[in-house]
Amino acid sequence: MPPWETEMTLCFFPVFVGKRHVLAFDIQEIALANTRERLEKENAPHNYELFLDSHVNMGKYAEPVSVSCIVFNFGYLPKGDHTLATRAESSIQALTVSLSLLKKGGILMLCIYSGGDSGFEERDALLEWLKVLDSRKFLVIKTEYYNRPNHPPMPVLVVKL
Repeated sequence: MPPWETEMTLCFFPVFVGKRHVLAFDIQEIALANTRERLEKENAPHNYELFLDSHVNMGKYAEPVSVSCIVFNFGYLPKGDHTLATRAESSIQALTVSLSLLKKGGILMLCIYSGGDSGFEERDALLEWLKVLDSRKFLVIKTEYYNRPNHPPMPVLVVKL
């Protein structure tokens, strides 16, 4: 999936579900520039803000219990600098922050990439963290692309109960 696809989906989705505001974070200016260019090209609604900041800091931009949906793409920017990939420690910090931002019934959508340059350390750490979330407060659904070779991304959904 192209890096801007998530933002595109979230910007157009409000047409169907009512007024929403999208906050997008990346630590690479090129990722934000590509996203901005694509959103403008597609005439996306201007219901978004792009931040050159780590996902760990999303709590500075949103109030607790105010967010309906948070999407994470873990790994690195396609065709980008692979040394700038997400890392387990900061990703778990960001996920912890995200849980406090979610409304009841809110969802986290995670796409966990592994293998190749990024290895399996982050994937394994994220899965261990997800496994011990309080099942009375969160529903975690892990799935896979069953017929794709070479360590395809792993989609995970977390619902705040």
